[in-house]
Parts: sequence; structure tokens; C-alpha cells
Amino acid sequence: MRNRVMRWIALSAVTALVVGFAPEAQAQNVLMNSAETINKGNFKLAAFPTALLGENGADNEWGIAGRVGYGLTRSVDIEGKLAVFDGITFYGGDAEAWVVRNPYGVNGSVSLGVHRTDYELGRDTFGIDTAMIMSVYLTRSVELYGGIQLGFESEDDTDRNFTRAHIVPGLEIRVTKELDFLAEYGVSLNDHSLDYVSIGLAMYFQ
Repeated sequence: MRNRVMRWIALSAVTALVVGFAPEAQAQNVLMNSAETINKGNFKLAAFPTALLGENGADNEWGIAGRVGYGLTRSVDIEGKLAVFDGITFYGGDAEAWVVRNPYGVNGSVSLGVHRTDYELGRDTFGIDTAMIMSVYLTRSVELYGGIQLGFESEDDTDRNFTRAHIVPGLEIRVTKELDFLAEYGVSLNDHSLDYVSIGLAMYFQ
């Protein structure tokens, strides 16, 4: 009887720790695009293997992020987004507006979106995403971009709110007219965020 009680107490303590800390894991939102929006009437299909970099000796966590988008106008697009990590699913959508156009190849955009994050262990969260991106062409096919990315998270059934924040430098290379290669590094700005690395391909078609 005593052994059963001790096992129950140990199991309860471990479960409480796992559930308590699970929301700190994340299925990270990624930028993975320059400031230019999808061409009007075109579709986008993209996939990006992504690694969340563990801190203080913790292991890196690998997952996959994906995007499906459509160009609404010359300067506005919409995208659905999905990311899957071990025990965590992130999904949502956003809209991006191309607000700065420069004849010398300097561009700027802003985006706003929402997402849900479902955890196998721990409480799910709802979030609002926003980002500002600037980009510049280094050559006709190579574009350097950088952005500030914020995610405002609210935990279900609690009053707990927190913010994920990153500065994100990245590179977009045109492989063909329909295919781009992208790579970026997300630098975390607070304790609720992790550094991440994301690489992948984006395909455009009508």
C-alpha cells in the first residue's frame, strides 16, 4: 500500500512538472519570406524544416513548418501556416502588406495574423502574430532580409499571457522563376523564446 502511494505521489509530481513546463516548448512561427508579397493571382506552397535550439545543454527540437498562400493584390497576400513538433501543433494564418517599394531594390512589409498552439501535455494557447520585414537585393537572384517578429500568447483557461520575440536575419535565393530557397536564423529576445534555424523551399504557381 505504501509503495502504491509513493508511486502515485511521484507520478503526480512528474505530471505536474511536465504539464507546468510544457507551454514553454513551442512550435515556432517563422518568417521565411522577404518583404515582397506573392504576385497577384499566384499561389505559394512552402515547407521549412526548423530546429529550435535548446538552451543550457538542452537538446535541439526538430520540426517542420509549412505555408500555403495566395496573392490578393499587387501588394497584399494571405497565408495559412502550420508547424509540427514532437507533441505540439501550431496552425493559423496571416496577411502581409508590401508597404515600401524602392527602385533601388529596398522593400518593406508588415504582417498580422493569429494562431493556435495545441499541446499533448499542457494547456493550449491562442496567439496574435505580427512582423515587420525589410529586404534588399544583393544581386538579381539573391535577396537579404531582416525582420522583427512578435507573438502575443494567451494560455487557455488561465490569466497567463506572454510574448515571444525574435530578430530574424535571412536570405532568399531565386533558384528558378517558380522556386526560391530560403534560410533564416531567429534570435530570441526574451525568456519565452528560443533561437531557431529554418531552411526550405517555396514554390509559386498560378
